[in-house]
Amino acid sequence: MKSFFASARRPPGFTLIEMMAVIVIIGILSAIAIPTFQASIIRKQIESALSLADIAKKPISFAWNSMQSFPNDNAAAGLPVPEKIVNNFVSAVTIQDGVITLTFGNRASGVIAGKIISFRPAVIPDAPVVPVAWVCGKAEGPDKMTIKGNDQTNVPDTFLPVECRKLKH
Repeated sequence: MKSFFASARRPPGFTLIEMMAVIVIIGILSAIAIPTFQASIIRKQIESALSLADIAKKPISFAWNSMQSFPNDNAAAGLPVPEKIVNNFVSAVTIQDGVITLTFGNRASGVIAGKIISFRPAVIPDAPVVPVAWVCGKAEGPDKMTIKGNDQTNVPDTFLPVECRKLKH
């Protein structure tokens, strides 16, 4: 004769313990993935904002090529006041002695709101015919070129595009 327990069949489905194990695993995976996803969003915001600096690069390069000096501010470069050069993620584009600074704001992530990325001009002082090269953020300038101005970049390195980071040798 078979025992009662040997002949009883378990109904199809999952037990509470199995469901809890799945929920715990999903929670752990989410905790790992969410910061990576947020960092990716911030990097995309920064990359899409960098093109706004192109507006200021042309008049600054022109000033260097024609007078071997850089404009002191937006007005000297023939540009509107900083708060009028904006996009979804940038609240101001400021020129100071040839250096372009993008200030993040508007719909930018709170992590970078108020932070700055600088673009500094790199030139060869005794060869004005050589085009101005632009050094983004903490990056190093081209060999034999002199970088003008101060880097004011304060965006955390983890969010900076590769071309704006200081390379580790």
